[in-house]
Amino acid sequence: MFELSQTFHFDAAHTLRRKDASKPELRASRRIHGHSYTAEVSLRGEPSPETGMLLDLAVLRAEIAVVREGLDHHHLDEVPGLGVPTLENLCLYIHRALAHLPGLHAVTVWRASSGDRCRYAP
Repeated sequence: MFELSQTFHFDAAHTLRRKDASKPELRASRRIHGHSYTAEVSLRGEPSPETGMLLDLAVLRAEIAVVREGLDHHHLDEVPGLGVPTLENLCLYIHRALAHLPGLHAVTVWRASSGDRCRYAP
């Protein structure tokens, strides 16, 4: 069994409408703010006997480029189908957008500056 991964980066802004905004650090997230994100898409399976590849990386990169275009330098609150712009929903959104890829196994999204990371592997 092989796992093939590709990472990509995007910068985006969002807000979070937290119910308990009594603490200053929670109130701040209600204002529009941005992050630099890194995402990793992982495929799992056996390579094709003809090509020796699980999936041609050029194909994977092209598919990811479409998803990245819809997120990079966007206001995530306005991205159709994303929902509340949390790390969890970003993982799910990317996974759904790439669900047609053979062997799609997991999507991980993180923000290195804050150490936050989320992984979706259904």
